[in-house]
Amino acid sequence: MKKLKSLWKKFWRKFFGLHTVQWILASIIFLGIYLVYFTSKKVIHGEKIFRAHRRKPAIFVFWHGRSMMLSPIVRRYGFRGFAIASRHKDGRLMAKIQRLFGLRAIFGSTGREGAVSALREGVRRLNQGYILALSPDGPKGPRMRLNDGVLYFARMTGAPIIPVCFTSSRPWFQKRWDRYLIATPFSKIVCNVGEPIFINKDNFDSMREHLEKFMVKQLHETDAEFGLSKIEPGELTTK
Repeated sequence: MKKLKSLWKKFWRKFFGLHTVQWILASIIFLGIYLVYFTSKKVIHGEKIFRAHRRKPAIFVFWHGRSMMLSPIVRRYGFRGFAIASRHKDGRLMAKIQRLFGLRAIFGSTGREGAVSALREGVRRLNQGYILALSPDGPKGPRMRLNDGVLYFARMTGAPIIPVCFTSSRPWFQKRWDRYLIATPFSKIVCNVGEPIFINKDNFDSMREHLEKFMVKQLHETDAEFGLSKIEPGELTTK
């Protein structure tokens, strides 16, 4: 029985990893996100920052668990750009969803070679005037802990880092490492856009801690609008 269950799981993993199947799933999720978007009331705090950077290079950062409703908001303001995506099948599915919203993928990985490749491509696209979107605690966490990649993009290009967070009056939190928030239809969506942050060689180390603390506080304050339970950063692991 255990062997049968194992084979069944392997079959579905391969099935959902198929290119055509993923595009079908991406289209269904795309329509589902727009159903929530169009049936919900939207409030954007810091909208002027979105408008000011619509045609300028910028790095939009958000925690991995708070990505769902940012895609249609980005499309609403007409941003042209790229998103960092994992090569894992979940990452490839997410890249297809983002492509439907107008963001093309730059594939990277946690390995050194993949990370360097993504860094080079991201820098090139920022220098061409595009925006870059990424979650600095992805793809595997720990939750709400900043990795250094976003800082290197900013330091090497001079592009500002703009922290973004959203919450919902009717959330469904998945039982995952990132406490992924799924907004439901007919709710109120609040998006909070932080002031641009610039990185240089002199403030690199101090701004890492500042940005992480700011993004954690941003999420807590945004969730507090609906009295949601506070989500804390995950435990750091040591090797």
